[in-house]
Amino acid sequence: MNRRHFNAAATGLLMSMGFKAWAKVKGPILILGDSLSAEYGLRRGTGWVALLEQRLRQEGKAMAVVNASISGDTTSGGLSRLPPLLAQHQPQLVVVELGGNDALRGLPLATTQNNLTAMVKACQAQGAKVLLLGMQMPPNYGPKYSAQFAALYVEVAKAQRAALVPFFLQGVADVPQSEQWFQSDRIHPVEAAHPILLANVWPALVKLIA
Repeated sequence: MNRRHFNAAATGLLMSMGFKAWAKVKGPILILGDSLSAEYGLRRGTGWVALLEQRLRQEGKAMAVVNASISGDTTSGGLSRLPPLLAQHQPQLVVVELGGNDALRGLPLATTQNNLTAMVKACQAQGAKVLLLGMQMPPNYGPKYSAQFAALYVEVAKAQRAALVPFFLQGVADVPQSEQWFQSDRIHPVEAAHPILLANVWPALVKLIA
């Protein structure tokens, strides 16, 4: 069989399988995050990642989601965990939701930015698209620090041509009486807030998997 006949046969096979079956051949979506993505303090299956899996099924997008999020993780931890995750899962898209714990621990902004840059490059080198979920710090960290922290996500996304959600907690942490959207620790969103988090992520994510 020559190449032309092979390609024709392969195309016919894929058409007979249907688009959904073809979508299953692609790699999964890998979520590399911290407690915000690991369902900290929530009932299993109610966090935004679980809701994402449900939304994908409802939209007819036959894509697996691998949630590799760990509570308390930093960008350094994520960077060290990333290579084996890429090798094991061969994702087509990696969502990086890290950095908040860096700020809470007072780690240098340059370290956070360098780690995020390294993670994006590692994913892209494996052929995966990247979506960064940006974070912002409360005003009590000081306006200069807060501005610089938020800006580093923008800088990494722009320099590495990665997709970006500027503020993952938009509509939850930046609204009047925001305490209603958080658990008693004032850090982790309650179950009712996670549909809002998914709504923040979904438009950018669906563009990457279209």
